[in-house]
Amino acid sequence: MSDKEDDKVRLDKWLWAARFYKTRALAKAAIEGGKVHCRGERCKPSKEPKIGEELTVRCGFDERTVVVRALSAVRRGAPEAQGLYEETAESIERREQAAAMRKAGALGLDTDGRPSKKQRRQLHDFRERHDW
Repeated sequence: MSDKEDDKVRLDKWLWAARFYKTRALAKAAIEGGKVHCRGERCKPSKEPKIGEELTVRCGFDERTVVVRALSAVRRGAPEAQGLYEETAESIERREQAAAMRKAGALGLDTDGRPSKKQRRQLHDFRERHDW
């Protein structure tokens, strides 16, 4: 997977090739937004990841801690992309626990659905009284 030309690859391109993000633009925006950390620090899209380096990548609700195993600037199939990194055991456990909690509804509000017409009127009156 790692050729002479792939020895130096930008972080945004590597994240795209490893299939963390659908486009390089999304990968670059995530890096600039502080969703990708290298050794606990924010990094730039032009950073060159090294083999053995640990990255923390947040995609949606999930946060993954991965170790770079290979470098590639070419986006290939998912099985090949998964060979570019290895997710740590702690990261897998955290993600599974968070997914189970989301599935159980522990992170969200438990409601009975949409408010009725009467409840909407009461909310409207409450907001007007309190100037919100």
